[in-house]
Amino acid sequence: MSRARRAAPRNRNWVAGSLSLLGELLITVGVVLALFVWYSLWWTNVVADRQASARGDQVRQQWQSAPPAAEPGALDTQGGIGFLHVPAMKNGEVLVKRGTSPEVLNDGVAGYYTDPVKSALPWDRTGNFALAAHRDGHGAKFHNIDKLRSGDAIVFETRDTWYVYKVFAQLPQTSKYDVDVINPVPKASGRTAPGRYITLTTCTPVYTSKYRYIVWGELVRTEKVDAERTPPAELR
Repeated sequence: MSRARRAAPRNRNWVAGSLSLLGELLITVGVVLALFVWYSLWWTNVVADRQASARGDQVRQQWQSAPPAAEPGALDTQGGIGFLHVPAMKNGEVLVKRGTSPEVLNDGVAGYYTDPVKSALPWDRTGNFALAAHRDGHGAKFHNIDKLRSGDAIVFETRDTWYVYKVFAQLPQTSKYDVDVINPVPKASGRTAPGRYITLTTCTPVYTSKYRYIVWGELVRTEKVDAERTPPAELR
């Protein structure tokens, strides 16, 4: 038997062994990466929730100690302007701050837009109170945005007023560059006249930031905050 023929089985065994080792290595790397991603998302949620809770407590303390505001909802503590409550998302209360940069949203809060379209605020006569928050990691405050349906309540709490909105339209996917959805009159929602709107925006699909998921609501009423801060019926 020639040397080439004797070497052939050994070569095949070496190739098979190498492929098996490579396969095991790839599986191990995949598992490690998956665990790292899971841990990163979980840990950023833990840290962000702690930060948001501490900041929320500070805002409520400032509400108690500050003098009466010049007009309803006018108090901006710089730490946050109020709290968003969305029962269908089961995300508890969400502190709302100015801006939508990662530095703001990574603290486990929602932020209102200052650009490319300037958001209205709830106490404005007309406009669109447009908000963004993370869907995954960093508190994931809008993770369950897809659970919202027409008629669901969105409530915004300030020191002196409850603003009660009702969902009337959703857009499950649009471009991240679609700024029309946060316009004062968000025509993609079906509305064509000025009103008092709220818009929730976040990334989609889950665990990506390729597109945006949009939910629109419209103000249906306001309630004054009483001494016990009794929430409106939608939150009981």
